[in-house]
Amino acid sequence: MQCYAPSFLRAIEELNKLPGIGPKSAEKLGSFLLKMDDESFHQFMEAIEDMKHKVRRCSQCFHLTESELCGVCSDSSRKKHQICIVEESRDLISIEKTGIYHGLYHVLQGVLKPVEGVNADKIRIKELMKRLEQEPIEEVIMATNLTYEGELTALYLARELKAFSVKVTRIASGLPMGSDLEFADQLTIKSAFKGRESMKMEDDSCEDS
Repeated sequence: MQCYAPSFLRAIEELNKLPGIGPKSAEKLGSFLLKMDDESFHQFMEAIEDMKHKVRRCSQCFHLTESELCGVCSDSSRKKHQICIVEESRDLISIEKTGIYHGLYHVLQGVLKPVEGVNADKIRIKELMKRLEQEPIEEVIMATNLTYEGELTALYLARELKAFSVKVTRIASGLPMGSDLEFADQLTIKSAFKGRESMKMEDDSCEDS
């Protein structure tokens, strides 16, 4: 016996596709949307549609923006000799909130996951190498999350960057293994940046992914 109206069930199924949203949460969200007055619902849907049509990736660092370049890349006061590697835009935002870092960024849009078929060609590594060839970068800061995939990605990049005359450092101090930047407090992230250490790679330290 079908308990819900077909249109409500379809909405729940679509909401359930969102990351972190299970069936129960999707049902609650669907019920909440139904209770919204027409004006509030219209504003909500307008905001989603506006985001979908206006937001794009920065042509330089791949952070979210509505222009060709994001606010960081277009800021002339940023230190052009430093570039911080992050997995997603939300990690960039977490670092920016601390106010401790004033260089540039590069958003990989993911990490290496060999088991799932996510190799170097599936994230923004080629674009990073191109930037290092064209920009006066002196230090590359690895700020991928301290998870297995984040560490694998950092090690892979450190090996690839041996071809460039750049200092490669890794945030570590203050962040426990398995942690994500987006969930860390500002004091912890500041400590991680201040305590970053140089990454020294051996030739056989990381296998191709």
